[in-house]
Amino acid sequence: MEYVALSDALKVSRIIQGFWRLADWDFTTEQLAAFMEGCLERGVTTFDTAEVYGNTECEKQLGRVFAGRPDLRSRLQLVSKAGIYQTKIQGRTFGYYNTTYDRLMQSCKEALQRLHCEYLDLYLIHREDPCMDPYETARALKDMKKQGLIREAGVSNFDPFKFDALQHAMEKTLVTNQIEWNPVCFEHFESGMMDLLTKERIHPMIWSPLAGGRLFTSEEAVYRNAREKIEEIAQRHQTEPAVIVYAWLMYHPVGALPISGSNRLDRLDLAIRALDVKLEHFEWYEIYTASGQKKLR
Repeated sequence: MEYVALSDALKVSRIIQGFWRLADWDFTTEQLAAFMEGCLERGVTTFDTAEVYGNTECEKQLGRVFAGRPDLRSRLQLVSKAGIYQTKIQGRTFGYYNTTYDRLMQSCKEALQRLHCEYLDLYLIHREDPCMDPYETARALKDMKKQGLIREAGVSNFDPFKFDALQHAMEKTLVTNQIEWNPVCFEHFESGMMDLLTKERIHPMIWSPLAGGRLFTSEEAVYRNAREKIEEIAQRHQTEPAVIVYAWLMYHPVGALPISGSNRLDRLDLAIRALDVKLEHFEWYEIYTASGQKKLR
């Protein structure tokens, strides 16, 4: 396993285990603990969750493991996120964002209670709030660090403009932007976010690296076109197509950190095996253009 320093205070595994769908896995606490042990045995020491995942249920399930196995907490880096909330309006659920000081401080303390932890290694603002005051949000994140509630702070799904605004208010201490990227999703190339992160040497965490599995199941043209090229390259390297996708993500000089969201350790093994795959430079561009969405000028 490779390990990447996001700051002087925080080093993470190159492959990250995500728990977005943990509430749907139907694991007992003992099964979840065993799964986490399996990740750690493979060198995957960074775990990602969020307040909104399962409407706090994912944090709660991880917390039940930590309550019974506090030794596990000291062996891993724990990431969570805040900023997405729900309320009831005339009987219907309405989702919204809130990145104000008081709400973020409350969220962080409540997350720690659910997780049965004293601190988070990394805390992310989950979405780019159009009503965000970057200085107020930064004040919350700075105070969390001062109080020992979190070690480092970052964001998720931010565009370059909101990232730059909060990064300025944070005095350049944001350590990551967790973004969606895969062979059919190029939002952050088109926005300039990838260029900004590469310039600043900030490693992004990558969610949905396999497009939620659609890369290998959907018959839509963009998925099918990308899949055919990925399968061709996988045959050249005598490996599985998913391994090639992870290798493609990690080839880029931004130093991406892919998140595996599966509850199967053999799927996690595919991501790990990608660390040993050496793509040809032209192969990166083959995949970049395969879906038909990107053309070289």
